[in-house]
Amino acid sequence: MSFPTVAIVGRPNVGKSTLFNKIVGEQVSIIEDIPGVTRDRIYQEAIYQNKHFYLIDTGGIDVSKDLFNYEIKIQAEIAIQQADVIIFLVDGKEGLTENDFVVRDILRKSKKRVVVAINKVDVKEAKENLYDFYELGFDTYIPISAIHNTGYIDLMDAVTMNFSSIEKEEEDTRLKISIIGRPNVGKSSLINAILKEERTVVSNVAGTTRDAIDSVFKYHGKEYIFIDTAGMRKKGKIFENVEKYSLLRSMKAIDKSDICLVVINAEEGIKEQDKHIAGYAIEKGKGLIFVVNKWDLIKDITIQDFTKLMRAEFQFATYAPVVFLSALTTKRIHTLMPEIIKVGENIQREIKTSILNQVILDAYQLNLPPSYKNNRLKIYFANQSGVKPPKFTLRVNNKKLVHFSYQRYLENKLRQNFDLEGTPIYIQFKNRSGDE
Repeated sequence: MSFPTVAIVGRPNVGKSTLFNKIVGEQVSIIEDIPGVTRDRIYQEAIYQNKHFYLIDTGGIDVSKDLFNYEIKIQAEIAIQQADVIIFLVDGKEGLTENDFVVRDILRKSKKRVVVAINKVDVKEAKENLYDFYELGFDTYIPISAIHNTGYIDLMDAVTMNFSSIEKEEEDTRLKISIIGRPNVGKSSLINAILKEERTVVSNVAGTTRDAIDSVFKYHGKEYIFIDTAGMRKKGKIFENVEKYSLLRSMKAIDKSDICLVVINAEEGIKEQDKHIAGYAIEKGKGLIFVVNKWDLIKDITIQDFTKLMRAEFQFATYAPVVFLSALTTKRIHTLMPEIIKVGENIQREIKTSILNQVILDAYQLNLPPSYKNNRLKIYFANQSGVKPPKFTLRVNNKKLVHFSYQRYLENKLRQNFDLEGTPIYIQFKNRSGDE
């Protein structure tokens, strides 16, 4: 499901990060009374009155010649390009400044819907400056105090007025597969090989794919949606504005997918960033398949040995299948779709409660958890509480007695007894007494 995007822009130190944190409901952006603290765009999913959207926080736009100001301006322009609605945040206490007019000019060129939020209206000076901001020439102005929560409802009503409530969106039941990985590992070539046509631009220059592109693919009479994404690089190593834009698109693509194909460049071997990318997909509860690409160029190691290397490097995802292929020559490309179908079934696998309890209780009796201060964990009942990925709830005497190693033991027992290849599984413990 694709949500609309809202960007908060403005000059430095007007309260963008404070407002961002208020809207998403948690401390995500760093708040510090120093201009330029938020240099990169930060994005988070947010909800207001059952309307889901992505929110982007940006660095303050400043016309001075400080080292980072040009880069911050570029980042804000990219966020504006990505956004459906822009919150233009201004400082009511300080009034209009040269930087406000710079931001205004950028927003006018974008032709996006703009809501001007006049912040810090809780102070006397702001009330005196309030009407000066109408000189900016936009249609909607909302006085707010991001710190004191004044005007928040009016602002969010104006921002989300054209957004759909989540219930109104029809669910697309087709399996969605995102192709993710570092730049230049062959993601676009892979999707072309799957689709058997030049659907995306293929280039050996890293970063060619700037957007996530959805393609519908029919296989054995059933439709699948493939999402090609731009390469993901470690945040500290992202210098070009296009790559920063691409990272946002890649993360959004993962969010709306069911399965992630993590593409590894066999020539380059496994890199640390490959692990971060896979970890993000697991964190989001997505099915996972490793695709080792450019295998036609490898002569000095066997599939078996490379698989052992993969298992050693990705110890947190040993359940994920590994496919070896060449997107360019299409060698072994036929091995990919059967794995996708299998993982698609597994992320939605439902297990009968009676069988689940038998497996869990057998595992418990086989290996009793260690006692702690004369108390031992007892498991009374288990049931499956969700899919995509499979979620299991275990009723126990005291969930504080659960050690992470014992939880891992139970997860391994579930995997031994049921086909859960390619999917993360979540196990949560609840006290039988109802005291959570």
